[in-house]
Amino acid sequence: KLHRGKTIATEHRRSVSPPSEAAAEVSKIQGFRAMAGILAWFWNERFWLPHNVTWADLKNTDESTFPQAEDLYLACPLAFCVFMVRLVFERFIARPCALALKIQANGPQKAQANAILEKVFTAITKHPDELRLEGLSKQLDWDVRTIQRWFRQRRNQEKPSTLTRFCESMWRFTFYLYIFTYGVRYLKKVLTVDLHYYYILELSFYLSLFFTQFTDIKRKDFLLMFMHHVATISLISFSYVNNMARVGTLTMCLHDAADVLLEAAKMANYAKCQRLCNVLFVMFALVFISSRLGLYPVWVLNSTLFESWEIVGPYPSWWVFNALLGLLQALHTFWSYLIVKIACRAISRGKVSKDDRSDIESSSDEEDVPPPAQKHHTNGTNGAPGTNGYLSVPSCHDDH
Repeated sequence: KLHRGKTIATEHRRSVSPPSEAAAEVSKIQGFRAMAGILAWFWNERFWLPHNVTWADLKNTDESTFPQAEDLYLACPLAFCVFMVRLVFERFIARPCALALKIQANGPQKAQANAILEKVFTAITKHPDELRLEGLSKQLDWDVRTIQRWFRQRRNQEKPSTLTRFCESMWRFTFYLYIFTYGVRYLKKVLTVDLHYYYILELSFYLSLFFTQFTDIKRKDFLLMFMHHVATISLISFSYVNNMARVGTLTMCLHDAADVLLEAAKMANYAKCQRLCNVLFVMFALVFISSRLGLYPVWVLNSTLFESWEIVGPYPSWWVFNALLGLLQALHTFWSYLIVKIACRAISRGKVSKDDRSDIESSSDEEDVPPPAQKHHTNGTNGAPGTNGYLSVPSCHDDH
């Protein structure tokens, strides 16, 4: 009777409540139902799991432990923490190490101030064509090659300094080394608290890389790295939800092993230890090609494509998971081609001069040209007095 009385009182209050409040309450209920419908659709068992498996079968018991999808939510706040740790590490550890190695903090040489060229650079184009160059040459009474040099210097001006690059590489080297040694220890174990921590930390790191990619050093392979981060985040999540933790752990360890050597080679290059850089790069090339063109397809792809087909058969998320693994293998193949290209060029030049894979900025696609003979004028136009805007300083070569 008491429950019935409360129900009647509630219905009475609703009947006398203003229409706006009733409509808001109905809208709120509909929103909850829509959200519940979306979650039910997203976590559909027939998409994520094999035919005879349900979410209830993957609940933790006293005898066995399984990955829980809700654990992945922890990666979002942890990614922010990883980013904050990176800032502290680069400021108080990496930067002092760089200064101890006498790595300069100054960036590329700045272009001479010129209002007309700056307006063209910021509002129209950073790579003017011949017609625009000729127009600017007539307008400023500058030589065309001088204007080309100005635009090249202005593009290089936006590059980070060598010290910034060193700090970024040292952070990644430290994290890859730590997470690789941690993951190898639990490679053959079933899901434990340690492996759970390993998965969440890897996912958090790549989430932080996904967002900081837009603020870090811009490289020529920006789009490829963007695809790589999306594929990596998706693969980590899929392998965890689908209880493929062993495959996921092996994949992450194979990737981290080569990345440690790559970042170490970059650090040696920035510190101008060329011999060490060459040795580390050769080691990186061998590990990268053997692990990502050898071990990865033989162990990982063979297991997920053929062995899992025989054991559980294909299902919707199985196709998505293997498609992402195939995308990763395509990126491996392309990057291996670039590594071989760098190695051939290093043999011909005697050193590793550039890293086409991930260490060339997007603006460094031109070779500098020797400055032409300059004419001196007395009617300066937005330039230095007595030079009529001609750049009187030597041009800055691209620093890779």
